[in-house]
Amino acid sequence: SVGLKLQLRLTPVQSRGGKTNTGALSPSLLPRMSSRKPVAALCQVTSTPDKEANFCSCEGLVERAREGGACMAFLPEGFDFIGSGREETLELAEALEGETVGRYAALARKLGIWLSLGGFHERGEDWERDRRIYNSHVILDDQGRIAAVYRKCHLFDVELTGRGVSLKESSFTIPGPCIVPPVQTPLGKLGLGVCYDLRFPEFSLALVRKGAEILTYPSAFTVATGTAHWEVLLRARAIETQCFVLAAAQVGRHHARRASFGHALALGPWGEVLGACGATEPGLALVEVDLQRLREVRRDMPLQQHRRGEQFY
Repeated sequence: SVGLKLQLRLTPVQSRGGKTNTGALSPSLLPRMSSRKPVAALCQVTSTPDKEANFCSCEGLVERAREGGACMAFLPEGFDFIGSGREETLELAEALEGETVGRYAALARKLGIWLSLGGFHERGEDWERDRRIYNSHVILDDQGRIAAVYRKCHLFDVELTGRGVSLKESSFTIPGPCIVPPVQTPLGKLGLGVCYDLRFPEFSLALVRKGAEILTYPSAFTVATGTAHWEVLLRARAIETQCFVLAAAQVGRHHARRASFGHALALGPWGEVLGACGATEPGLALVEVDLQRLREVRRDMPLQQHRRGEQFY
């Protein structure tokens, strides 16, 4: 088997206090995966400027991921919030040691699960002077400790005339200084990216040279760019690196000015789709990560051995 998948859609369930919580999965929809291979949970959410509501939605998904047998859950870029503009984004940003990461650390400890916090709005070192942030991918272990932090290197400065896409991330975000070496997780060696990094194949190949077995691209792709490029880019990265690729995603309308494409995807090292979420709703996909399959693919087609030296290219 190249990977067992289970895809789930959200259904409204009653939360404590009697309110309907669309960020939770009905337990009846979530059979536990029984597997000797580690299981990853790929999450799809719709973040808004409401940080408390976002946390409740993500918490529900992580709880159901653990119930389903996952050892690690992946949340998308902007899991903490997606602001309606520059000023609101800066106002809601926090330090890495702040309340939001602290709450997720407590959740990881409580459930005994690793977390990929896919794009945290982190205040920069000179916050009081310049009010600029990092877009930070934070990995928490099952004790709630920070195992790695990668700060997004490639910033989304794009003006697509006629397609309704106009974003300049660099106006308030500091580009990350470097690639972070892959981090050992229960799934394997995880290479960290964020969203727009997906478009740069040299980035993923650098992570493979450093030992990555799994690449992760938590994202908030626009509808226009996602429709055109999302799946083909993810499959290309999986095929050329012979890695598993896990891409949690934002979906739907965040506020009046912004919507995201959805379609969270998990790919195998042959480029096959192992799990996916849909186009319209938050959800969860559980996938096995079979590193023996990865070794077989790399043995049968040894791309890294065939690759010429950097000077050749």
